[in-house]
Amino acid sequence: MYDALIVEDSKPILRNIQNLLGSLELPVRVAATAANGEEALEYLRLQPIQILLTDIRMPKMDGLTLIEEAKRINPLLKVVLISGYSDFEYTRKALNLQVFDYLLKPVERRQLKEVIERVLEQLGTQNDRDVQMLKEIAGPGDQAEAQLVEPLRHYGRLVLVISRQPFTAWTEKWRRDELQARLQDLFQPYACQVFPTRGPEQFLALVQATAQERYSSLYELLESARRQLVDRGISSSIGGQREPTEPGRLAELYYRIADLLKEQQRTGRGVAIDTGAPLSRLRAGDERLPPALSVGFTELIRGRRKEQFRLRLVEQLAKWERDGVHLVELERFVGLLVDTFSLLSAEQDPEARLDLEAAAKQLFEAESYRGFAEGLIEWSGRCFDKLLAHHRKSGQDLFRQVDEFVRMNMYSQLSINDVALKFHVSPSYISRIIKRFTRSTFVQYYTGLKIKEACHLMENRPDMKVKELSDALSFSDQHYFSKVFKEYTGCSPTEYKEKRLGGQPASRD
Repeated sequence: MYDALIVEDSKPILRNIQNLLGSLELPVRVAATAANGEEALEYLRLQPIQILLTDIRMPKMDGLTLIEEAKRINPLLKVVLISGYSDFEYTRKALNLQVFDYLLKPVERRQLKEVIERVLEQLGTQNDRDVQMLKEIAGPGDQAEAQLVEPLRHYGRLVLVISRQPFTAWTEKWRRDELQARLQDLFQPYACQVFPTRGPEQFLALVQATAQERYSSLYELLESARRQLVDRGISSSIGGQREPTEPGRLAELYYRIADLLKEQQRTGRGVAIDTGAPLSRLRAGDERLPPALSVGFTELIRGRRKEQFRLRLVEQLAKWERDGVHLVELERFVGLLVDTFSLLSAEQDPEARLDLEAAAKQLFEAESYRGFAEGLIEWSGRCFDKLLAHHRKSGQDLFRQVDEFVRMNMYSQLSINDVALKFHVSPSYISRIIKRFTRSTFVQYYTGLKIKEACHLMENRPDMKVKELSDALSFSDQHYFSKVFKEYTGCSPTEYKEKRLGGQPASRD
């Protein structure tokens, strides 16, 4: 059943409209009548009305002024204007105020019924749309909660999003019924209703818009609500704004408020944000992580400098605890660490990254900032241990492959650039790997293998001449080969052959 208010200064016309409306056999009842705009406005402030039928010319407050003020109280109010022919110019102005329709005097039953039926159809659609959007916000598990109380269907509404403050201990008070009781105490006698959302740490609250009249600003209302919850042991941040007059935008507005609230939420004390304020005001004093800070941490990870990373992280976490930091920036910082560790980790498959992300996400479930900080330090230490173990393992694997490739090419002239090109890494990386596992440079390592091969050939093929050995192993000439051979073995190739042949004369060039 929908409630209608008839405003008409002529008693005979008022009685006629009232009787006609009662005879339509539609789900509409005349909740009240008024002789002028002031009386009607007073009633609208106190009682929920869905349909307003009003004359234009009345004493004290005319119909156009009444419509304008009534729309401020209830933007979704359906207004039917009652006008005489001479008031047509006023009627055009009223249509600009989003009047649903108008009726000409004298009002006829057929015309009244046709207009009211269309009003009811739109009201039904509007209510169904609100319920559907609430179900979308609440998610599949809370469909039964998505029902609006009567005043909130037809009055203007404030849309509030309440988020649990990060790094606070979980409390049994973080429940829909508890928040409903606390906010209803604050806003009574105005209607207030709390709904669950898809996120376990967030609720949606709809409040009758006229509740704001008690406060100097919407921010003051939001801050009062936040403090009311804090006083009851519920740490939270609250964002909100008035719902637009255009129907069907509740879900869109909820997601917008939730996103802005997340951007502004900080560690430590909760915040209250009028999300309808210009973004420039919302972001005033906003602190973002300096790019140099992010680069510094990623470079320490890439350099595998675990202890330096840990010391700097401890220092940074202490600074954030002292000064506070936006939660979204903290999430981005941890996300940056996840990205860097996963790119450098041993396993590049999606499951490895998912494991890193899942472990990092759990850090934000800590019941205190200190617990979060300790968890982040421990988590990053484990990531470093895995990274360093992988680094050692990957270095061994690469050296084994390089060593095999170099030995296969001892009879050609191989450069460090050739090896780097073969394994798709930089020459400097090849140099570091060889230095780590052989304690020598690439040239020393490669030349040493060639000299060992020369010794092996002289032992197994004593008839080979020194020049033949030099040419086979791709030395530039036999004199250079002899010089290098003596540097590595302490004797010339001829002397080496003589020793190995037991004093027999060695073949010479």
